[in-house]
Amino acid sequence: MDLQARSLQPNVKAVLLAKLREYKSDLNNLKSEHKRLASANSNQAARDDLLESGMADAMSLHGVDDNISKSKKILTNMSRRMSRNKWIISSIIVVLVVAIALILYFKLSK
Repeated sequence: MDLQARSLQPNVKAVLLAKLREYKSDLNNLKSEHKRLASANSNQAARDDLLESGMADAMSLHGVDDNISKSKKILTNMSRRMSRNKWIISSIIVVLVVAIALILYFKLSK
């Protein structure tokens, strides 16, 4: 189009070249605005994706919290059993030591 306008008569040529420059600048402005809007839309889409994944993460975290609570209860019960078993074994050892001491006392005292 630029070449056709340059080949015309000088009075028409100046007007057409001025309009052509104006159209080119408008086209460049529209292209830059399109890029800006497209990047804003892609940012919005990315933001929406992150929000959706965040909601999915929040829902899965509730399940994880429940599992952690169950695990904590199980570990607490295991700790109580270990403590109780230590006391039982300690008391059995004390009873056996006392029994051995009594047996030795009575055997050696005669």
